[in-house]
Amino acid sequence: MPARVRWRPGGRTTAVLRLALPAVGEQLLNMTVGLVNTFLVGHLGSSALSAVSIANQFVMLATVLFAAIATGSTALIARSVGAEDLRTANRTLNQSLLVGTLIGITSTVLGVLLARQAVQLMGAVGDTLPLAGTYLRIVACTFLLSTWLFIGNACLRGAGDTLSTMRIMMLVNVVNVVVASTLIYGPLGLPRLGVAGSALGAAAGRTAGGLVVLALLWRGRPGLRLRLRSMRPDVEIIRRILQIGIPTGVEQMLMRLGQSSYLRVVTTLGMTAVAAHSVALNAESLSYMPGFGFAIAATTLVGQGLGAREPKRAATDGYLAYKLGAAVMSFMGLIFFLFSGRIIGFFTSDVEVVALGSGPLRLVAIAQPLLASTMIFSGALRGAGDTRWPMAFTALGIWLVRVPLAILLVLMLRLGLMGAWYAMVLDLGMRGVLAFLRFRAGGWQKVRV
Repeated sequence: MPARVRWRPGGRTTAVLRLALPAVGEQLLNMTVGLVNTFLVGHLGSSALSAVSIANQFVMLATVLFAAIATGSTALIARSVGAEDLRTANRTLNQSLLVGTLIGITSTVLGVLLARQAVQLMGAVGDTLPLAGTYLRIVACTFLLSTWLFIGNACLRGAGDTLSTMRIMMLVNVVNVVVASTLIYGPLGLPRLGVAGSALGAAAGRTAGGLVVLALLWRGRPGLRLRLRSMRPDVEIIRRILQIGIPTGVEQMLMRLGQSSYLRVVTTLGMTAVAAHSVALNAESLSYMPGFGFAIAATTLVGQGLGAREPKRAATDGYLAYKLGAAVMSFMGLIFFLFSGRIIGFFTSDVEVVALGSGPLRLVAIAQPLLASTMIFSGALRGAGDTRWPMAFTALGIWLVRVPLAILLVLMLRLGLMGAWYAMVLDLGMRGVLAFLRFRAGGWQKVRV
């Protein structure tokens, strides 16, 4: 049966933690793929590190389409599970994977054929250009498997099964670490592939994860079952998925395009600054893990609460998810502030990169409570199917705050990498306040999916 959380006034914390902790573990493992590759590639030099960072910007753009289907699927499955409507939950699972397959095939073809042009557009130059193109071309070959992994895990989360998604990401990490560490440096006489070895590790891990999530859903997990005969196009379900998911897809696209424009501003500071920026972002991603985990819990519990026609329960769980997540992220912020140099130094031995990356990490440490609000309240709104407001907040933050301020502070006032991070922190702060105000207003309780 689906993991529908039975709500009791005294058991709210347990209900949130039951979903959030495995989701935090999943995000830890998800982030570890990037962290491990950054650590391994970081010791090859700033050109290699910059190449992986720039290529991954396109990878994140490709995930925008995955995210649209995933968000719609999670919200619709959570509502269906809350209402004990397993038929709709299973129709949603099968239709989301059908649409995801089409998206995965298209993004694979485009990624392989246009890899060099894509990284060049994103600012790769000199030695970085061929390395970034190679990385992207290899990773793009597995976009179809990545789609299945991304959407399959989202469906499991909607049904409340965050434990299985954590285990799947554990497998992804084991495969990535073994393959990448072997092929990057080429021990025992094996070929030394450098950046290409890092790409092969990430590709192999996501391939394994995509195949495993399909196998689990084919066998049936929890109350969900994948069947080929159920994958014939169902226009009504696809419409409902897209109605919820398209605003999230637009939001992610606006965010990724904004981040790419933001990165172009950073690249004007030179490849050493890009490397420092990349390492600081990867270090900061350690705080994303609890944020994403509690956001996932909020998405599932708010959706299930509304499906069960208990809006008070949904609101209570949303606020509790924020309180717990903000506490953990604030603690992470304290660690960032006190040990920024050591944390950056863990990822790279380049003294200049460590010096440039430490200040930004200390700055973002202060913004952790607002970052928690951005992530967790936006997750709660998505669980309700109220995806248009997070889209609007992201558009305002990225395009009216982050990018213009980065241009002002970096290109005009010459504040360097710190100027770019001032702009990012102000963007995150504004979005955190707006997401909280929208959740408190309560209009999300009336959204129909």
